[in-house]
Amino acid sequence: MLDIQIIRENPERVKEAIVHKNAGTTEVVDKLLVLDLEWRETLTKLQEVQATLNMRSKSIGDLMRSGKKEAAEAARQETTTLKAHIKEIEDWARSMEVERHQLLLEIPNIPHPDVPIGRDESGNQVVFEWGEKPTFDFPALPHWELAAKHNLIDFERGSKVTGAGFPFYIGKGARLQRALINFFLDLAVDEGGYTEIQPPLMINEASGIGTGQLPDKEGQMYEATLDRFFMVPTAEVPVTNFLRDEILDESQLPLLYCAYTPCFRREAGSYGKDVRGLNRLHQFDKVELVRFVHPETSYEHLESIRANAENALQKLRLPYHRLLMCTGDLGFTQTKKYDLEVWSGAQARWLEVSSVSNFETFQARRANIRFRASGNKKPQFVHTLNGSGLALPRIVAALLENGQQANGSIHLPEALIPYAGFDTIG
Repeated sequence: MLDIQIIRENPERVKEAIVHKNAGTTEVVDKLLVLDLEWRETLTKLQEVQATLNMRSKSIGDLMRSGKKEAAEAARQETTTLKAHIKEIEDWARSMEVERHQLLLEIPNIPHPDVPIGRDESGNQVVFEWGEKPTFDFPALPHWELAAKHNLIDFERGSKVTGAGFPFYIGKGARLQRALINFFLDLAVDEGGYTEIQPPLMINEASGIGTGQLPDKEGQMYEATLDRFFMVPTAEVPVTNFLRDEILDESQLPLLYCAYTPCFRREAGSYGKDVRGLNRLHQFDKVELVRFVHPETSYEHLESIRANAENALQKLRLPYHRLLMCTGDLGFTQTKKYDLEVWSGAQARWLEVSSVSNFETFQARRANIRFRASGNKKPQFVHTLNGSGLALPRIVAALLENGQQANGSIHLPEALIPYAGFDTIG
């Protein structure tokens, strides 16, 4: 959530962010400012009435000592009336504050000046590319056919047991999943300096609000309605909320955490060729990288997380490119975001495997995560960042497709062999 002072002082900048992010109507800013002014005037009125009450209360004793009993009784009756009036004002201010907070939750983060302006994904910029795309002198198979051929993944039985987008991984397919999870976690801990966390797989409503999934993304999450819990759409949510409502010491920053979780997403509205095989699932595995940092260094940390994710791709020898996301494809909560996409040899297309984002104080304000600098009594909000390090499904798709050989076998990259326990499938 944005600092209300930014909205008061720069309403046009905030409206511009709403337009550039395709994040609804700018009327919410005007509505908020009117309500905010009324709320502040009500608080001023409350202070004035409370001051009058204090003055009248103090006068009662003086009047009694002076023998002015009738005046003292009149003052006592006036204090009773003032107390009732104060209660009315407090109730009104409280209701306005709730509405004001709800409107603040509807306003998106402001893009960083480096972010290109664009309406949709066509405005994203390719800023880096690495590796050579594989070439085949035989008919290359897409990963879903390779998975069926080598009995690695069973999409049909997954659909029977749960529904489309919930596959079974079998034999070397299951071992490949486990190998990638351990590989990504070890890279994060041993080379990235992250502390590993194993978080809950369900979150409450406050956690969803803290990271920005709620109140507007309920339709994309699976909900346990009886307890109003949500299945985690990404480990970003529980790990960021790990420090919710806490005040850190400046010496603790930066804090780096990594976590593996299954991720659950309804992906409502997805259809067509992009959902074939592993391209788009409702349940998938991912290792997430999360940082809590000092505001002065957050954009350095953005590049560092990006480098962590790219390091994993390079060790897997997967060709990829880096996209700088434009305003229209940036997302509600981010100020700046990179997407990393790997090349899928048989599908001949790029597949997103990581998003790396800076939120500045947007999530920290919602989750109330602060730090106190030495010699400074007033706490400040941290900056939060996260990135996929990495998401497994499309990594597996690219490994299978790019590693396939003319004899039908699939070769794994050298870095993964110690984790998998085998170098070839088939």
